[in-house]
Amino acid sequence: MITFTEAQLVAWISPILWPFLRVLAMFSVAPVFSMRAIPMRVKIGLAFFVAVSAQAVLPAPPVIDINGREALGAVAQQVAVGLAIGFSVRLVFASVELAGEMIGLQMGLNFASFFDPASNGQVSAVARFFGHMSTLLFIVINGHLMVIMAVVKSFDRFPVNGNFLQAIGQMRLYELGTSLFSSALWIALPMIALLLFVNLAMGIISRVAPQMNIYAVGFPVTLTVGLLGIAATLPMLEQPILTLMQQSIDLFSSQR
Repeated sequence: MITFTEAQLVAWISPILWPFLRVLAMFSVAPVFSMRAIPMRVKIGLAFFVAVSAQAVLPAPPVIDINGREALGAVAQQVAVGLAIGFSVRLVFASVELAGEMIGLQMGLNFASFFDPASNGQVSAVARFFGHMSTLLFIVINGHLMVIMAVVKSFDRFPVNGNFLQAIGQMRLYELGTSLFSSALWIALPMIALLLFVNLAMGIISRVAPQMNIYAVGFPVTLTVGLLGIAATLPMLEQPILTLMQQSIDLFSSQR
């Protein structure tokens, strides 16, 4: 009769269990992967497939007793790192949506808002449009593969040691907070400057020709110029998204 000891089972399960937990935690919050249209069974199966496929490049994990106290810290560490990777990628989308909010405010389209089930809040039409465009660019530039590679490389910087607090201290997610607002401003800056020029022109026209109803003319002009400006500047959206994605991935894959 073939028998297995607990130490042998732990040694076989550990190399797959910890990457599986980290990848699954990332899938629960990362854009595209966390879509409600994807069944939970598919996410679990894909996380297990990634964990098994990455065994050749992952460092040898320590053997941690599943029944011991160290296992709780290791599970918390994997979940925290996976959630942090997914959250950092979601900040990239939040930067683009914030730029859309600012552009919509200048265009006067912020009153056209919709309920976003992903964020459980009201999102303007322009921000929703920029969010969809960023999702399409995320797929086109192989962002999903970059995120998976970031999870795999994160084991070099955040090895499985059960040190939950040390992992949180090394993430330095606060660095992405400044990039969120600065990148959103840089993305929206061309449109803000264009619409500011239009508003100044409308102000000059209202002073030159007071009989013109500037409120009836200004909104269609601002809306038309805004739509044309979005169509002209949309091809330049790829580079900021690539830069933000690389910054988010380097936060977990590079050695510091």
